[in-house]
Amino acid sequence: QVQLVESGGGLVQAGGSLRLSCVASGSIFSINAMGWYRQTPVKQRELVATITSGGSTKYVDSVKGRFTISRDNAKNTVYLQMNSLKPEDTAVYYCNAGGRTYYSGGLHYTSSPYWGQGTQVTVSS
Repeated sequence: QVQLVESGGGLVQAGGSLRLSCVASGSIFSINAMGWYRQTPVKQRELVATITSGGSTKYVDSVKGRFTISRDNAKNTVYLQMNSLKPEDTAVYYCNAGGRTYYSGGLHYTSSPYWGQGTQVTVSS
């Protein structure tokens, strides 16, 4: 079992920044890759960013150049630095850990059953 706790969400004006954190505990030896997802009431959960144990990353097109995913293995923590935020970034952001990765025309991540509770990000215009 892996437990994930997200933090760092909040209300910010468009153009502002937030940094989300996700701390993992439990059977963390099973964690290789991690991902950040987001979901709104009208959209299904979307994979925003992925990072492998080796540090390879991938982003959905809508956040490229604005968001950065990183990890601190010593702290069992993954971060999502979000800059130049837009109202359309408003969502509940979820951390996922230990999913499957594969390469097919780029890095792909398939989520594991391990999710955090989510943290709300609201960007006002």
